[in-house]
Amino acid sequence: MDKAIGIDFGLKRTGIAITDDSGIIASPLIAIASEKLMAFLIDLIPKQKIKVIVLGYPTSMDGTDTHITENVRLLKEALEKQFNLPVELQDERMSSSRAMQAIHQGGKAKQKKNKGLVDTISATLILQDYMESYEF
Repeated sequence: MDKAIGIDFGLKRTGIAITDDSGIIASPLIAIASEKLMAFLIDLIPKQKIKVIVLGYPTSMDGTDTHITENVRLLKEALEKQFNLPVELQDERMSSSRAMQAIHQGGKAKQKKNKGLVDTISATLILQDYMESYEF
């Protein structure tokens, strides 16, 4: 089965999630400094035999661009060029607030300040939304 990764890109930190070998479940993988993202992916993608990259696409609630939307478009181009894989954009509106809610419901309210945890859960939600929307 094809595996996919989900990316919640931020200017400082990026959350990454990955599917299981069956392509059914998305799980948090890691939060890394954004400046180290490409090197990390160059190592990860061939080892994990990734076939699809799902990139969270940030827009405002009214659908307009945010301060980071153009950065994500540029990242999409760079990923396509580097890996020659499909890079799918997935609406990420509300993913961070949904991640914080999931952390709270999981009894880890004190960890809401752990930005890396929020980023990896956000990446997981982005990837899971993609999988459910497109019957991955």
